[in-house]
Amino acid sequence: MMERKIRLKTVNPNITCYLCKGYLIDATTITECLHTFCKSCLVKFLEENTTCPKCHLVIHQSYPLNYISFDRTMQDIVYKLVPNLYEKETKRQIEFCKKRGIQFPENNIQGSNDNESNNTEPPPTEDKDYHRSDDQVNVCLECKGQLKTLKRKFLRLSSHATIAQLKKFIALKIYNNQSKYKDVDILCNEEILGKDHTLKFVQVTRWRSKDSPLLLHYRPQITSL
Repeated sequence: MMERKIRLKTVNPNITCYLCKGYLIDATTITECLHTFCKSCLVKFLEENTTCPKCHLVIHQSYPLNYISFDRTMQDIVYKLVPNLYEKETKRQIEFCKKRGIQFPENNIQGSNDNESNNTEPPPTEDKDYHRSDDQVNVCLECKGQLKTLKRKFLRLSSHATIAQLKKFIALKIYNNQSKYKDVDILCNEEILGKDHTLKFVQVTRWRSKDSPLLLHYRPQITSL
């Protein structure tokens, strides 16, 4: 008979940092191999190394720090699973700032405090942030087909933005009608991207060049020609 409740120790290997062995804080993922560590642990490690601490894959010979990104989803999972971790980490950082005479920023800790409330809506302070604190992706949009060329083809977007949102943006600029986003395909390396793909997912799994910016093409769907 399967257990209805999963013990925390069962999932610990998936939510702890390989380097410090503690629970993930500011969870940061290497885009080349998708292994995740505490941000401070990983940054310190990459000051003298160019490989993943866990699988030893070469991230980049010269700029490995350009190939890591904050993993908000993983951090939210850790804070949700581990009781009082968010509160303890907040207290620790506040005490650290006080000892050094540093003002503690309100949003200093990444992730949301889900332990205090079952409300799944983002905190009010995030509404004014417009996702600027998210990991950002530089995107170049090139026209492929009979659509008009965008006046500004370079964009800087949240890595959590979806292809559907990008299609709505293009439809608004090209057709002056956001509802016509279904008439637009977005491609990466000649492959049509799914509407629910995030830019981070596309960058990791589809963008073979790995250079910045991420090059995407947009075109009218064949059925709309």
